[in-house]
Amino acid sequence: MSEQDRAGQRAVPEQLERALAAEVSLRSRLRHVAVGLAGGCGAAVIAVLWATEPHPLPTRTRAAFATMIAIGLAWAAFAGWVLSRRRPLFARDRVLAARIALAATAVTAPAGVALAAARGSTADLVATAAGGAVLTAAATLTLVRARRRRRELLRLRDALRQDAP
Repeated sequence: MSEQDRAGQRAVPEQLERALAAEVSLRSRLRHVAVGLAGGCGAAVIAVLWATEPHPLPTRTRAAFATMIAIGLAWAAFAGWVLSRRRPLFARDRVLAARIALAATAVTAPAGVALAAARGSTADLVATAAGGAVLTAAATLTLVRARRRRRELLRLRDALRQDAP
């Protein structure tokens, strides 16, 4: 075996080791704790606000509150799932987070545009539509990048398994 082949074999495990260390680092876990707390606390605050309203809320408001609670609970459940794993996820968590972000954006952006169209000025409508389009594009790009990263990590893992004796 040539020196170049040996160097290439060492590079794959080192690259995979660095990537996986970043996935299970304390910083990564603390980020997920923050996401879980933000989602859970946001859902709880909206639920308490809804429950303590003295008068029945309009149907649209109830739907908006239910949607925001569901989004917050989705983030809290996601963080709980990630934190309960004791092994590297090979970027599966990134793909799931990007899907949640895209779903939340796909629901809230059109709702915001509809609200701006019904109650706002033309400038409000344009600003809301542009903001929704930017957020949806960012969430889509994040999903594409997360899927690419997952494929890269799985390729590295598979290459390492093939090289193992």
